[in-house]
Amino acid sequence: MKTAIYFIALKLYYAGIVLVSPWNEKARLWLRGRRGTFTRLRTSINRNPGQELVWMHCASLGEFEQGRPLLEAVRDRYPQAKILLTFFSSSGYEIRKNYDKADLVFYLPLDTPLNARRFLSIVQPALVLWIKYEYWYFYFREIQKAGIPFLLISAIFRKEQLFFHWHGSLHRDMLRCFTHLFVQTPESARLLGSIGISGHTSVTGDTRFDRVIEIAGQFEPISWIEDFCAGHLVIVAGSTWDEDEEELDHFANTHPELRFIVAPHEIHAAHLKDIFKLFKHAVLYSEYRQIKEAGEGLPERFAQANVLVIDNIGMLARLYRYATITYVGGGFGESGVHNILEAAVYGKPVVFGPVYDKYAEAEELLESGGAFSIRNAIELEKILNRLLHNYHEYRQVCEASQRYVYAKSGAKQKIMDYISANKLLGKQAG
Repeated sequence: MKTAIYFIALKLYYAGIVLVSPWNEKARLWLRGRRGTFTRLRTSINRNPGQELVWMHCASLGEFEQGRPLLEAVRDRYPQAKILLTFFSSSGYEIRKNYDKADLVFYLPLDTPLNARRFLSIVQPALVLWIKYEYWYFYFREIQKAGIPFLLISAIFRKEQLFFHWHGSLHRDMLRCFTHLFVQTPESARLLGSIGISGHTSVTGDTRFDRVIEIAGQFEPISWIEDFCAGHLVIVAGSTWDEDEEELDHFANTHPELRFIVAPHEIHAAHLKDIFKLFKHAVLYSEYRQIKEAGEGLPERFAQANVLVIDNIGMLARLYRYATITYVGGGFGESGVHNILEAAVYGKPVVFGPVYDKYAEAEELLESGGAFSIRNAIELEKILNRLLHNYHEYRQVCEASQRYVYAKSGAKQKIMDYISANKLLGKQAG
């Protein structure tokens, strides 16, 4: 009965995607990207006899960044293996479909018994790496039935999740499909133990720490950002939503001597238009860059601008390097704050909204003294003024922020050690 309900729910979800696709671009991409998946898989794998394939699945872009350090470590350690990367969401796939460290990048077909069997029969992975979350019963069951090593990476669990309630038996069954579960926190391991999952669980931390350290180490300057910021204190606000921008606008409008870089989570035209209603002296990055590249003098509107609105994707992790203080969005929405580690790795104070309870790193960074949570614009402006005018406190916060990130690194290596010690890959080389 429980699998029947799950199957019906998936069918309803698919019907909903089809229904909204004429008006929703993400839904259209989701459907279009899955057409002909199995045919394209068969013709593109091109595997040599005995060649191993590693399959990594990520729900979306954030999970990809979390799994990326491990994927690249596998690529370096086992160069003879093929790597298949799959995404569920269009936002992840469309941005990373040309990622050069994977041999194949695909959408994951919808979780049905037939799709799961077909997918596994074509791919035949030697190892499956599942990043953080997103649980698909039929895929999990087929992986387990095939006896394929199956690792859950950087997972985090909370007591309110379905696994830990009386009606969550199907989801508990899914957890039992994993060969090993690598979790972020001791509390996650304790919760798993409370439902009888303990002998194959390790607390290794979060691979995102390894990823942001790599990004910081590979930093490349952005000349037009340097030009905009030159000689000014800078507030970088990343992954912002409407609520975040509404908290920031008064401070930006009343402090023309500062520079603000706003990188919204959504960059469609309607949202950008709303941003320009809030900030009096704002310009688009693409327009600013075009004028500077032309070598012409800046028009008055650009010369007076103190807010630069980023209208592209992919720069944010580097933008935080230019900040005096960072603000990370999402903390006023139900899903909670976005990735604070991209900011903290540079040794910057991190400010975010009140919704962060699902993110251990946010709670820990607050406790370490490297971050501040605010509930409204008044609290935000108080924190910003304090940090901008008290250099001693500012330096303490910066040091606490960076120290926290570097102390948490190492999850990638622990997982690689497990793969090596258990000889999960490299069998054909021996």
